[in-house]
This record gives sequence, C-alpha cells and structure tokens, in this order.
Amino acid sequence: MLFKSSLNMKTYICIFLSWYLLLSVGCTTSESVLVKNNEELKKAISSAKPGAKIVLANGVWNDIEMDFHAVGEKDKLISLEAQEKGKVFIEGKSSLTLSGSHLIVTGLVFKNGYTPVSEAISFRRSKEEPCNNCRVTECVMDNFNNPERFDDDLWIALYGKNNRFDHNQITGKRNQGVTLAVRLDSDLSRENNHRIDHNYFGPRPVLGSNGGETVRIGTSHFSMYNSNTIVEDNYFDRCNGEHEIISNKSCQNIFRNNTFYECQGTITMHGNETLVENNYFFGNGKANTGGIRIINQKQTVRNNYCEGLTGYRFRGALVIMNGVPNSPLNRYVPVIESAASNNTFINCDYIQFCAGSDSERSVPPKSTTVSKNIFYNDKKGDIFTAYDDISGISFDGNYVGSNIELLKEKGFTKKDDVLELVQGIYQPKAGIDAGAKLKNPENRPTKDNTGVTWYPKHEEDIFFHTGKTKSISSSGNDLYEAVSSAASGDIILLAPGEYLIRKSIDVHVPLTIAGTGEKGSTKIYFERSSLFNIENGGALELKNLWISGRDAPDKAGNSVIRTSRYSMIHNYKLIIDNCDFTNMKVNNSFNLFDIYKNTFADTISIKNSSFSDISGNVFSLDKEYEDLGIYNVENMIIENCKFENISGEAINLYRGGEMKVPSVHH
Repeated sequence: MLFKSSLNMKTYICIFLSWYLLLSVGCTTSESVLVKNNEELKKAISSAKPGAKIVLANGVWNDIEMDFHAVGEKDKLISLEAQEKGKVFIEGKSSLTLSGSHLIVTGLVFKNGYTPVSEAISFRRSKEEPCNNCRVTECVMDNFNNPERFDDDLWIALYGKNNRFDHNQITGKRNQGVTLAVRLDSDLSRENNHRIDHNYFGPRPVLGSNGGETVRIGTSHFSMYNSNTIVEDNYFDRCNGEHEIISNKSCQNIFRNNTFYECQGTITMHGNETLVENNYFFGNGKANTGGIRIINQKQTVRNNYCEGLTGYRFRGALVIMNGVPNSPLNRYVPVIESAASNNTFINCDYIQFCAGSDSERSVPPKSTTVSKNIFYNDKKGDIFTAYDDISGISFDGNYVGSNIELLKEKGFTKKDDVLELVQGIYQPKAGIDAGAKLKNPENRPTKDNTGVTWYPKHEEDIFFHTGKTKSISSSGNDLYEAVSSAASGDIILLAPGEYLIRKSIDVHVPLTIAGTGEKGSTKIYFERSSLFNIENGGALELKNLWISGRDAPDKAGNSVIRTSRYSMIHNYKLIIDNCDFTNMKVNNSFNLFDIYKNTFADTISIKNSSFSDISGNVFSLDKEYEDLGIYNVENMIIENCKFENISGEAINLYRGGEMKVPSVHH
C-alpha cells in the first residue's frame, strides 16, 4: 500500500489533493513561458506545443517582426498574449505574422511606429502558409502609420480559413491602404468563413485619394469568387477615408448589425449575393454621410435603419447604380435581381436610382425591387432622383411622408403617422407592414460596447478654441514666441498695432490668431518667404487681421501661408475670417496660400475677407499633377470675399484621374 493504515481517510484525501494541485501547477507552469526579448520569443514559438502560452513581458517591444508559426489543436490553442492587457506596446518598425492553425493573440497595443512590410498583422507567412482557425482578439492599433502619406500598407490582412478578428480597437489610419482587408488571392483563402465582429473602428480621416477603405473583402480581380465572410456587431466611428467605408469585392458575404456613426461613405456592394441587414447608419446631418450602394447581381438589402444622412450621388442613403455593358471586373456590373426591402430612412437627403449614368455606365437596373421601405423627411421633399430609366425597378408597399415628391405613384403610399420612437429608434407602428423592425435597438453596437475596455478611445478631429487664451502687444517676436509655445486649441489675441515678423512661424497644433481691435487695426508684415508654415499636426485660424507682403524677400515664390514641405500624415484646416491681404507684388508668383505634395486639408474656409495686389494665385492647390485621382482639399468654402488686381487665379485647384472631385462652395 502507498500509505500506512494508521493514516485516516481525511489525511489521505488532504495528501492526495495537495499532490494533485502540485502536479497541476507544475503542468501549467511548464506550458506557460514569459519572454522578455526577441530571441526568447523565437525560441518559445519554435518549441510551442498545443496548449502552450507564450507571454510577452510588459514594456515596449521595439522594431520586432513577430513570426508566430505554430500548430495547436481545437481544444488546445497556442496563445501569444500580453503579460497585462494594455501594457505591452509594439512600436517602431514592427509587424505580426500568424501561420499554422489554432492560434490566438491577445492584449497587444501597436503604436508609435509602422509596419516595415506590406501588412502590420497578417494571417499568413507566405502564399502557401496561411493561418487557419486562428483568432486575434482584444488588441489595439492606434495611429500605427507610415510617415509617408501615400506609402501603401494594410493594417490587418486576413488569409486562410475560419479565422476570427474580434473585440479589437483600430483607430487613426492616415496613410494610403485599407485598414482591414480579406484577401482572396489563393484557393487557400477563398470560401474562408472568416468572422469580423465586435470591433471598434475609430476615426479615419479623409485620405484625398482612392485606397482609404476601412474594410475591403476581396479585390476587383477576385470579385467573382465566394468569400463567405461575416462582418457583424462592429462600430464604425467617423470612418471617412474615402467614399467606400466597406468595399465588398467578392461574393456571398454578410454585413449585419453594425453601427455606422457619421461616416462619410457607404457600404458598397460589388461582387454578387451580398446580404446587408439590421445595420444602423447615423449621419447626424454631417456632410457626405452615406448608407448603402448597390452594384452587381442578387444583392439583398433589408431591415436597415438610416437617419440624418446627407451624402449625394455615390454617397446617398440608398444608391442603386447603373452598370457598364459587359463590364470588366474593375468597373460596374449592372444591377440585376436585387432587392431593397423593409428599410427605414429618416431625414436622409438623397435616394438615388440609376446613379452614375453616363456614356459608359449605360445599363439601368433590371429585375430589381424596392419594397416595404419607409422614407420620411421633415425638411426636404425632393429626396428621390432617377438618372436613367427606372422601369427595371419595381416599387411596392413603400410609405413616404406626405411632403415627399414621388418619381412615380405606383408602389408608394403617402402617410405621416407610421412611426414611433422606441429606445431612440423610429420603429414602424403596429399594423404597418414596412420599414425596419429592429429587435432590442438599445443593444446595438456602440462606442462603449465594442473594442476593448482597457484602452482609451481618442478623438481624432481638429479642434480650435479648446486651449488657453494669451494676449500680446505689437511685437513680432512676442507673436513668434507665443506660437512656438502654444498648445492645441490655444487662442492668441493681438492688440491693435503693427507687428513685424522676422522669422517664419511654424504651426504644429490647431491654433487661432486674432486681432482684437477694429478691422484693419492689427497689421502684420513679414520678412521671410513665408509668414505661416502649417506643419504636420497643425491647423490655423486667422481672424480680424490685416497682412501685407511689403517686406517679403524680392524673389519669386513667396507666400503668406504654406504647408509643410514634407508629406503630412495629419490633415489640416485653414480658416480665414474678416481679414485683408494686400501688397504681394514684390516679385512674381507671390501666392497667398501655397501647398506641397502629399498634404491634405479637410476644410479651407474663407469668409468676409479681401485680397488685392497679388502677383500669383490667391489659393494655389495644384501640386498633385500625376492624374492618379489624388487631390488636396475636401471642402473649399468662399463666402462674401473680394478679389482685386490678382495676376493669377483666385483658386488654382488641380485634380486629375477618375476619382471623386472635392467640393467647392462659393
């Protein structure tokens, strides 16, 4: 016998349990290894067996290319995880590759750097070595941007089959390239059954070019292959990179129960047999906010809720496109056998049919239905537009507000009292067989219930007037010093008088400079080739100033304001109100505002100002000349301004290629 008979049963049990616990702890310890540097990490990965845990020590892991290649089992995953979530930082030129099967990555934060390869997180080592049945969860990627605006990379690339990307926080992609892409360039990655869920996709500023999608599934070349990917329960927060928030370029994908908050774009449906259902779109009246765009065949759009969307043409709340005859894969396959049913549109400005109709896109939709939707707008009656023959679209059982102007009578009933507010969402009243019937809308994806709980969700907008106010007298050096030490959102107030500026002033943060006296009483002169330089991260608001180029150098190419000479990964704003600019003829090509390549303005707003005696252009926005569809400003606003004795152009804006044109308001 193992124990002497003098030991009673109670003692036996205690010894047995102690022995069992000791073995259990020993087993766990042998399967879990804490690694503190790259060499230890490589060794741990190479020897990992099913059930192993590889734990990255807290701290900064700089310039590390992690190759997580291992083979686990369904019930014994191999884990690569942070020692503490949110305390392991992947920085510098770093990346993560997963390959093999049954792997899980948890708790890492990518920041203060960018990928040295084409993908920051890749679900394959090579085309022949994808990752299957793997998961990345509760990770953060925060402004992990290449410093060159148009150096293309992907943040997340899914390959292989049956992978999951969930509960991650992805925010602030600023350079060209898709935020998250599902790639289908191999048989090993098609019909993949990936799941992308419960992620927070944070603000992505306008790129000013194609290639700024937040999610793309497939590419034009593989758009007729099945991907079978599900995108659900995610929150898209001001994802404005380009007019396609989600670019569906493959077949048989599902997009359901996602929330799109103030996103300047649409779910765009290339490929075939796509299902878009139970999604929420909130535009809140913001410019260019959009909903769903239908292209290709056998698409289903049902039970979606759209409110306050202002987008026009390709960014409308509901857009059904015209197609190209015998379309190549990279253009527009005609819409056939598609349906938009039981959707609700509240105060959405544009519902577009046959959008894009021209000599190339000449095929209207066919065998397509628009049925049992509710269209209500208490501010605008002309919400419907048809750009071509809509006889191929059948309308049935739709309700519209009594003020709505109809394209045709059949298929629409004018009735106002069809909706009621339920948990912040307008739901169809009892007996109304139309509109989106959404279950438990209070549980929809939000900023708070997606992503991670242990890392902040940053605001990405440019904010003026959020800092301190500083007043200075008529000294040019005082102004220079005040700007040099300014924090984001500060306001610098200039007393009436004359200010001679001897150095160019670099603006690195959002900043307001304003005169405090009567118009024209705060006068600024400058002796350098530029007065203000908007650098990366900067934005400038000028108010109630009189600025003269009298003392600028006697050479060509001066400017009052210019952007950085280098690529700017951050967008900027320029706001000018109640200012006068004059005497800029000291030499040729004296532009008031000049830019350099690879810089982009969200907004240039010029109001109540005058411009006189200028030898160049007032606004020179012409540096993207390669006809690649790249442009330099999203919104150009000019109101109540006077231009006199201008040798160049008031606005010299060049945009070549086939991408969207920036908006200019006069």
